[in-house]
Amino acid sequence: MKQLAVYLFFGFISHAALAQHSFFKPSDTLNSKRRNAVVISKATLGGLTLLALNQFWYTDYERSKFHTVNDNSDWLQLDKLGHTFSAYQLGRLGAQSLSWAGISKKGQLIYGGTLGFTFLTAVEVLDGFSEEWGFSWGDFTANAAGSGLYIGQELLWEEQRIVMKYSFHRTKYASQRPDKLGDGFFEEFLKDYNGQTYWLSANMHAFFKNSKIPKWLNLAVGYGGEGLLSGEASLMINNALIKQNRQRQFYLSLDVDLTRIKTNSMFLKSVFSVFNTIKIPFPTVEFNDKNGIKLHAIYF
Repeated sequence: MKQLAVYLFFGFISHAALAQHSFFKPSDTLNSKRRNAVVISKATLGGLTLLALNQFWYTDYERSKFHTVNDNSDWLQLDKLGHTFSAYQLGRLGAQSLSWAGISKKGQLIYGGTLGFTFLTAVEVLDGFSEEWGFSWGDFTANAAGSGLYIGQELLWEEQRIVMKYSFHRTKYASQRPDKLGDGFFEEFLKDYNGQTYWLSANMHAFFKNSKIPKWLNLAVGYGGEGLLSGEASLMINNALIKQNRQRQFYLSLDVDLTRIKTNSMFLKSVFSVFNTIKIPFPTVEFNDKNGIKLHAIYF
């Protein structure tokens, strides 16, 4: 949940700043003024984000000596996908901002594509000094996977053929544990794993260049979960052991790659880039071990 809050605070503010820059065409050669602006703004925003987390998140919990935790079985691994998503999107943002400054492709990947990994690892270290959390090697690995997904595609194809996206819908579970799953839409958006779905959205035309498939049409595979009242499979409430009916959910749907929609407007390109983090609602097929196959006319 925390990694999504970090991305919203750091990533979307950065996207908005980049949108202002995007009125200007990315430089073909190194532009020192732009490079300095990117470096200073990213360092400042990153520092402010870490400071805000330290002041407003970790102050609610006791400090401790640095320690690690094994939380790989929690939340049916949806929290790990949250880390992967945030690292991927921050890496994409970092590379795009350096491209605007005229940094070489190699520099974009080394210093931009790794932004999510380095920043979220710093957050993970803060977790290590919190009694409530702890440094998670699972989270660390998920951060690396997100950055690797971005950098790997740039090295292999020089484009993002498979984009990681996110969608959310409200569920009945948040009202049962609002302290853990959120109270109100914004908190639930961040905390209620029951309503979160993470997607790998693949552009079909990118894989079949000579086909007549629309360049903006994607095929998306999603993963979610239901029946999650806590990270563990069971929990104690009022000295009563409650068994959760947890289940994994897999989805198959269509999607739109907004960045492949043709437009000459740099402003629209920036808007499309920001909102391409969200999976477009479409008819969807769900596969789960409880009901087998379930059809959704429109799935969020």
